Amino acid sequence: MSARDLEQSRASASPYRSSQPAQLADVLERVLDKGIVIAGDIQINLLDIELLTVKIRLLIASADKAREMGIDWWEGDAFLSRGKGNGELEQRLLRLEEAAGLPTSSKHEPSGS
Repeated sequence: MSARDLEQSRASASPYRSSQPAQLADVLERVLDKGIVIAGDIQINLLDIELLTVKIRLLIASADKAREMGIDWWEGDAFLSRGKGNGELEQRLLRLEEAAGLPTSSKHEPSGS
């Protein structure tokens, strides 16, 4: 059996494999659509004494797929939604700049006042 015949038999054996190499976009689309979980533990022991344990859990999925799974922590994260908030930090910064006598820029002014 030649190498070409072997490659064709492998390609026909699996429904996800084709004779053409998968494009990166196709692979990324499949991963984000279905999701992938990577889990692992790392332990460092010295003379049977556990010094450090690191548990790694990684989920790679699209935002829509994550929402289907009940994961939506980024919607309530204050750091990620800085522009959506009521601007308390920006207002505080503006008051501090004014109290210090520093020139204030218009980009720090609250939009609601």
